[in-house]
Amino acid sequence: MEKFKQLGVTEVLLDSLRDLKIEEPTEIQEKAIPLVLGGKDIIAGSATGSGKTLAFGASIVMNCAPGAGLQSLVLVPTRELAEQVAKSLHQFSKYKKLEIAAVYGGVSINPQFRDIDRADVVVGTPGRILDHIERRSIDLSGIKILVLDEADRMLDMGFIRDVEKILSHCSKYRQTLLFSATIGTEISRLAKRYMNNPVEVSAEDQVDPSKLKQVYYDVPDSTKFALLVHLLKKEHKGLVMVFCNTQHNTDFVARNLSNLGVDAVAIHGGLSQDKRSRIMSQFHSKDVNVLVCTDVAARGLDIKGVSHVYNYDVPNENNNYVHRIGRTARAGADGIAITILASRDYEQFGKLLKSSTLKIERQELPEVQRVPIIVQERRHHGGRFSRAGDRGHGGGRFNRHGGSRSRDNRGSSRGSRFGSRFGGRSRDRRHSGSRNRWR
Repeated sequence: MEKFKQLGVTEVLLDSLRDLKIEEPTEIQEKAIPLVLGGKDIIAGSATGSGKTLAFGASIVMNCAPGAGLQSLVLVPTRELAEQVAKSLHQFSKYKKLEIAAVYGGVSINPQFRDIDRADVVVGTPGRILDHIERRSIDLSGIKILVLDEADRMLDMGFIRDVEKILSHCSKYRQTLLFSATIGTEISRLAKRYMNNPVEVSAEDQVDPSKLKQVYYDVPDSTKFALLVHLLKKEHKGLVMVFCNTQHNTDFVARNLSNLGVDAVAIHGGLSQDKRSRIMSQFHSKDVNVLVCTDVAARGLDIKGVSHVYNYDVPNENNNYVHRIGRTARAGADGIAITILASRDYEQFGKLLKSSTLKIERQELPEVQRVPIIVQERRHHGGRFSRAGDRGHGGGRFNRHGGSRSRDNRGSSRGSRFGSRFGGRSRDRRHSGSRNRWR
């Protein structure tokens, strides 16, 4: 604990750290804690899992007094992160006995009135905090410490105006601590307008590049889901995260993996908060070992022991790819990031390959057996047709007459062109459609 003492941490927090068996500060803690305890505003470049909650929590625990009203507000982008941060702050303030309230949407607002009324610290999402401001059920005029956690994700999710409205209600005589995985133009503009001579600090990514292997498979559209099943059933090392771009794909993949004997659960913004909490509890306790998720739902969650990250969908932005693969190869452990590439993914994947910092190797496609899938029934012009969850799951879209239409019925030139680009062999995909429910 000597290093924490040297950073200025006092016994009220040191005792909690001993209980949690946290003995050495991380890089971001070492750089940020002396500044936040000195009352400085900071802009910290720090990824999920780097220990940033303790970095800003040190100021909250040591500078807020129990029973003195609302003194600190932590803004976060998602409900899961609100729960996670509130839990950590509760642990850090065990001997200070601060009241910590988690405030987010998707649940009844009524219990939150009571929680806020007695809270010393509120951790909340921008939308629900604004709801309370409009209802006059929260008073931010006494805020001494304001934290913007995962600031880049809040901006990506369109919360910039909400955040600025909330900032306008906070006391001007406050300390502002901004934590973000990336520091872009919008973050800099926000800092310039709302922060007081902020000091910038950053920590290296906690992922060990020498331990992380990045690979991709270029597959026919009809083989995408079957390859995922094949790879998951072959590996039994640790926890696995499978990323999809949409809620629809997330549900499709998780449902069909479960039906094929893979312990998988889905998490995305369309689920109720109670269900999302139960799912994360299952995953953390390793009752299930495959979490199928969207970027928004997974962002900010600190999940340890992830051995494999799968990109079932290629992310729409390069930064999201970096965030995804950063879930594995941590704390000295090996990790692998696997992208399953079908025709619809070529354009975005080509942009990924242009990055000089990403080294993604092509893997030979193994022999993969077709697997049965559950298709979604939808009505169309008075009739009923079956549709495989997404065009990338199988070779074609099923129509109400029982036939199939492949994405690549236009010819093999597209498959050949992109196969050449990525170092793969050309492939005629004109006959990848199927009339049955096997992939």
